[in-house]
Amino acid sequence: MKRNGQQSRTVFVCRGTGCVSGGGDAVFKALKAELARQKLKGAEIDFTGCHGFCQQGPNVVIEPDGIFYTHVEPEDATEIVTSHLRDGKPVERLFYRDPVSGQAIPCYSDIKFYKEQRRVILRNCGHINPERIDDYLDRGGYQSLRKVLFQMKPEEVIEEVKSSGLRGRGGAGFPTGLKWEFCHSASGSPKYVICNADEGDPGAFMDRSILEADPHSVIEGLAICAYAIGSNEGYIYVRAEYPLAVSRLRIALDQAKERGFLGNDIQGSGFNFNVYIKEGAGAFVCGEETALIASIESRRGMPRPRPPFPAQSGLDGKPSNINNVKTLASIPVIIERGADWFSSIGTEKSKGTAVFALTGKIANSGLVEVPMGTPLSKIIYEIGGGIPRNKRLKAVQTGGPSGGCIPARFIDLPVDYESLAQMGSIMGSGGMVVMDETTCMVEIARYFLSFTQDESCGKCTPCRLGTRQMLEILTRITEGKGSEADVDTLLAIARTVKECSLCGLGQTSPNPVLSTIEYFRDEYDAHIKEKKCPAAVCDALMISPCQHTCPVGINVPKYVAHIAAGEYEEAVDTIRERNPFPAICGRICSHPCEFRCRRGELDDPVAIRALKRFASDWYFENVTEDPEPFPQTQSQRVAVVGAGPTGLSCAYFLAQMGYPTTAFEALPVGGGMLSVAIPEFRLPREIIQKEIDYIAKRGVDIRYNSPINVNFTVEDLKKDGFAAVFIAAGAQRSQRIGVPGELEDAEGFYYGLKFLRDARLGRKVRVGHRTAVIGGGNVALDAARTALRFGAEEVKIYYRRSRDEMPVTEVEYEQAIDEGIEVSFLISPTRIAVENWQVTGLQCIKMKLGEPDQSGRRRPVPITGSEFFIEADTVIAAVGQAPDLSFLPPDSALERTRWETLVVDSNTLATNISGVFAGGDFVTGPGMVIDAIAAGRRAAISIDKYLRADTSRVEIYDLKAKVVGEEPAPEVEEAWETQPRVAVPTLPVKERKTSFAEIELCFSEEKAQQEARRCLRCDLET
Repeated sequence: MKRNGQQSRTVFVCRGTGCVSGGGDAVFKALKAELARQKLKGAEIDFTGCHGFCQQGPNVVIEPDGIFYTHVEPEDATEIVTSHLRDGKPVERLFYRDPVSGQAIPCYSDIKFYKEQRRVILRNCGHINPERIDDYLDRGGYQSLRKVLFQMKPEEVIEEVKSSGLRGRGGAGFPTGLKWEFCHSASGSPKYVICNADEGDPGAFMDRSILEADPHSVIEGLAICAYAIGSNEGYIYVRAEYPLAVSRLRIALDQAKERGFLGNDIQGSGFNFNVYIKEGAGAFVCGEETALIASIESRRGMPRPRPPFPAQSGLDGKPSNINNVKTLASIPVIIERGADWFSSIGTEKSKGTAVFALTGKIANSGLVEVPMGTPLSKIIYEIGGGIPRNKRLKAVQTGGPSGGCIPARFIDLPVDYESLAQMGSIMGSGGMVVMDETTCMVEIARYFLSFTQDESCGKCTPCRLGTRQMLEILTRITEGKGSEADVDTLLAIARTVKECSLCGLGQTSPNPVLSTIEYFRDEYDAHIKEKKCPAAVCDALMISPCQHTCPVGINVPKYVAHIAAGEYEEAVDTIRERNPFPAICGRICSHPCEFRCRRGELDDPVAIRALKRFASDWYFENVTEDPEPFPQTQSQRVAVVGAGPTGLSCAYFLAQMGYPTTAFEALPVGGGMLSVAIPEFRLPREIIQKEIDYIAKRGVDIRYNSPINVNFTVEDLKKDGFAAVFIAAGAQRSQRIGVPGELEDAEGFYYGLKFLRDARLGRKVRVGHRTAVIGGGNVALDAARTALRFGAEEVKIYYRRSRDEMPVTEVEYEQAIDEGIEVSFLISPTRIAVENWQVTGLQCIKMKLGEPDQSGRRRPVPITGSEFFIEADTVIAAVGQAPDLSFLPPDSALERTRWETLVVDSNTLATNISGVFAGGDFVTGPGMVIDAIAAGRRAAISIDKYLRADTSRVEIYDLKAKVVGEEPAPEVEEAWETQPRVAVPTLPVKERKTSFAEIELCFSEEKAQQEARRCLRCDLET
């Protein structure tokens, strides 16, 4: 727009409910005042309804530049007017920043959130002043109404809508044109048209935003519908909780009537149509057609049996047509651009676009409109910007409180009516809640069911009683009081409610329960059997999220508090209550506790692992007295096969219980894979030995060079008087790749474990100039970094999956990258090239991720024609480890799996032979050290139960103790300020690349206490 030859700019302030709640009105007033103060010409301040990007509000858009400002405050008005409007320099600090790249993006048309959408229903939202009809007319408003009044017969209008394939956007998805035809053909007069704007889903705000931003499109669609079915009277049923929407609707209705688009003889066509607003009282059930009609008639909003359907007998017993806000907003553009255009969008059975309120654990939340059939992955990762804080997607719930939860493995599911129904969900009115790994699916089912149960009108017994019974069971499960029969009971009740309820609310209310049980049954089992919430959400089951998530259940807040108070020995004592390897875990633990640390929701999680390392290092440096052995109070002796972390943990806890325990180790050193496979720069040998010495001093008898094999068997141990035997032999055999050229005798070819073992034990290891490592786990990463220290000039890792699936911690990965290790993803070897028994390289093929499997991991699929060759003189295969059962006699009665592991009871770790138990990597395959320790503790508890003839389940959980006898502290408003996480000191990169010296260093006492004081003490919450 130009005025007097100069560029004219309009500043549009979003004044939708979301932005208004964030201060949008104050921004609008500040901009107007500043523009007036500076008396700037060629610019004006205006406002729009919801622009859609609610999370970034208050939003300001400057046209025609297309500049999009986010999180604008009244204080920014001066800079916007001065810099942008006066000097032509946009204010960069207010630009949107991409959540992945961090790049500042000035124009909304370049922001993926908008760029990847296709706005049909939301075509005017954020671009017009909703309180000014001329803005709507300038964008072609009411032309479609004129067209149908003067160029089309009612039957032609209906046929056009039918041909478009438009289906109801309120949730049921019934063909709109067919619905209109039924009402048009019905006998009886008068006929009514009703707009259903009773949007009551938690987190849904599509209809409200459209009414606030583009009310005339809904009014025009309603008028066209009225003309098509032969109605002269319409109602917009809207929630009274939407005051802004109601206000703008009233303004729009008055303007439309004033301009002749409503009332008598519309535009001189002879067609009469009047619209009235009916404000609802907020009952969710009134979203159901018959309940809505009852409410308009001033009766209690309760559904009635159908038939007759509203098209035959609706409002006041007359033929009535009810459509959703989004359905009606689609009508004008269908009439304008034609049915063929509309039906070209979407899928064969689901035409057009769908509008979603994208909320939950998502970087970009707001209103999203995409063609039907758009994959969930595009909505979440391209438009939504992915999951914040490097969390993983867990599930997506669609369709509001009555929708189902779709697991992450179906991320490529096309979003349309049929696909969602097949998954046990619904399109609904358009809610889409994204959930990450910190979401408890049992609690989600309970939350949504509590909503539908509260909103049940109570008219029919299945819904009234069934939802209450399901809610009681779900609540019981989340409180740790569930029984194994509860899940089957839930399923039975849910199916009954679904089949027998009177209305759509009752029929769909079990969807969250049914879908979470189908796709997340393991979480229900964990709550019931283990009293464990995998997401660390259910407060009744835990003391604190960090302790609950720790596989061994260390009281993390307690020992962190000890460190903050300078009580370091007490901190180590607290750790050793559950973990006999504090110094080791302080270095190499995968620290799942930190991923659930609530401090991380504010700024950064507490450095729990580094604090554990500080306390344990302090202990070994300052405590010189030997610990007292645990008193032996039991007569039964227990044998442990293997002195790795699993075996020694089991022996330690058995000794703590008073059992004489002996660990048999085949090697001359203890620690298992810790001692022979983890490089010195990550875990110094002296640290391992100090931990083992401590365990031995507490009374565990460790016998080295004492293999259990075909010559001296498990059966022989029992004959020697050991009342129970625990096998913890680890996973010490490298898995083969299974490609041509995999020759163990070829010079330059190594298996990862043997390579690391030889390096750790000081044996001769040769690496060439170019080293290629195959794999993506800890062994692969450690082998690559070790090869670098042995003089390799170029080290590259080739992994057949993506970075997200690489089972290593971010710290270890970043350290490897800093050292110069290159990692290539989605690459798989097809042949190891060998000439004259010397490795010369790798023949590889590029991969792509195919369909997800049941675990949610995408299966790598080769890309045809993508083969290529990599030159290398050293190849290290590190694709996994497996247990080695060769120590068992061929006639051993121990039952094995087809994966060559032992069959054990998942709860007790008992084998098929009485008194013999097995656990850790030997049973589950390679895992993290903290999981190995947890298996050892479980085995100790199980063996103790066995020796005491206690047949009850092994239960490993801690519940929050009730504080008795203390007056509750008065509630005070909590305050916190951002405190950056204290960085863990590390050896400089130049020094560590040529040395096996430990990379991570220890906190100073001052830094340790500073970091410990960041703990929020979740364990003290009541």
